[in-house]
Amino acid sequence: MLHIDIHSFSYKKGGIPKDETGNGGGFTFDCRGILNPGRVEEYKSQTGNDIGVQEYLETKTEMPQFLDLVKKIVSINIDNYLGRDFDNLQINFGCTGGQHRSVYSAIKIAKFIEEKYGNKVEISLHHDEQHQLNHQ
Repeated sequence: MLHIDIHSFSYKKGGIPKDETGNGGGFTFDCRGILNPGRVEEYKSQTGNDIGVQEYLETKTEMPQFLDLVKKIVSINIDNYLGRDFDNLQINFGCTGGQHRSVYSAIKIAKFIEEKYGNKVEISLHHDEQHQLNHQ
């Protein structure tokens, strides 16, 4: 079974997560080119797991187009890795603080992979800066 580790992280705080499997990485997507909801007062204390932030990203930014491209790219590798019986893939999403854009992206891609591949993969979702979300 293919195990997929998905991380949201902060470029400023912790940097790109290390691949603990020994494979040397996977994908790292930079979300800093998307408008930051953290600059809007009502969203500053929220995360990408909150409805208001999600609606902002979905309606006021290019996040939907960004994630459509990410879905296409990661699907190519997941299909290939499944066909070759690979064990691990890591997918990282980084933004400035690891709170809004990267959290949202990691959640949405995890859901996409789960819906597309079901029990062919095992997904671990890690929010490196938003630890309280790791226990939901």
